[in-house]
Amino acid sequence: MTHPTTSTTVRTRRRAPLVASLLAATLGLGVLGLAAAPASAAARVTVAAENGKAQADATYSTPVRVSGSGFQSVPGGFGGIYVVFGWVDDPAGGSWRPSKGGVSGQDLLYVPDSESKDNAGFQRFVSYPGSDTASSANGGTIAADGTWSTTLTIPGPKVEVVGRSGAVTSIDCLTVTCGVITFGAHGVSNATNETFTPVQFVDLADAQGAAAGDDDEAAQPGAEATAVATPATGGAASPQVDGPAEATSDQSTVVRGRVLSFTARGFAAGEQVVGSLTGGQAGVGPLTAGPYGEVAGVLAVPAALTPGTATLTLTGAASGQVATLDVTVIEDPVVAAALANAGEQPGAGPSAATWVLVGVAALLVALVVLGALAARRRRRAAERGTPAAPGESDDEREAAPELAGATR
Repeated sequence: MTHPTTSTTVRTRRRAPLVASLLAATLGLGVLGLAAAPASAAARVTVAAENGKAQADATYSTPVRVSGSGFQSVPGGFGGIYVVFGWVDDPAGGSWRPSKGGVSGQDLLYVPDSESKDNAGFQRFVSYPGSDTASSANGGTIAADGTWSTTLTIPGPKVEVVGRSGAVTSIDCLTVTCGVITFGAHGVSNATNETFTPVQFVDLADAQGAAAGDDDEAAQPGAEATAVATPATGGAASPQVDGPAEATSDQSTVVRGRVLSFTARGFAAGEQVVGSLTGGQAGVGPLTAGPYGEVAGVLAVPAALTPGTATLTLTGAASGQVATLDVTVIEDPVVAAALANAGEQPGAGPSAATWVLVGVAALLVALVVLGALAARRRRRAAERGTPAAPGESDDEREAAPELAGATR
């Protein structure tokens, strides 16, 4: 009699060559398929100022054209990419990438902006085609071939950046390398779409003038350079301003402990602008006004600030121009809801829930007292052998025999 285990082993060994052949064929087809599949290009970003280079002005804010290729496009997918300007830790190693555990505010820092469609231009959202969030995109969409293009505003070399934790950090891009950063939007990590492209800060006006001079010399060979004397003015010229300064923000309310983003115009070109919130409880600056007298920035609203109306005051150091902006500071809705549920609002008396608990406790005490009295009445009735009549008190029941004898 053959053992079942031995028979099973024999059948398995007979099928082994066939299984090996099928596995080898499958692996072979997989290798052929991999060899035939075209290799996708790595994501690449190009930054171009007016001079066509990845440069920004060392004094003024600079609008740049940012274009990408080789990005992953997910038709109908959730989100897309954010395009921002800032700094990353270990750009070569890539440990800053969210897909590798990089944390915003620690491994990557960038200039904050509101996520609304008409923000200040410091942050762009480029969506996937057909995404349910495409309506809020302000940087277009990633085409099916992985390309996209948008504009971005670089505020200057010295910026204040804010992480998701709300901490504000100042960065000097003249001493550290800053650039354009792309990463997955709405908290969705995508390693393919994470890039960092360095941006150099130069005097764009001088660079463009030098380039124009070089072009003129090339067009007129042999022309001699002529020195042009600039007449002395006898003193510094008064800064030129056009009308009153004004400040705006897309935030009519701001939660205390978070940040307020703002823009302003009407200052002198290139002057320093400082800001303070409600009598110096928070400050921002100095900010350098752009060529049109514009400034933009973010201000950390103190967590200890009392809810109510707060005023941001921006002052130009050279022109003396002043712009003000009133915003409403509110409590964090989550904290406010928790306080309301607990009945712990500052200055509030006992809540309705507290009075209900007091009433229930009083009712319980009354029931306990009545129960004790009823038990005492039944016990005394049992000792005398006569049950108490309904509603009859102990004194009435004790006096009943005497009254009965008197009637006899």
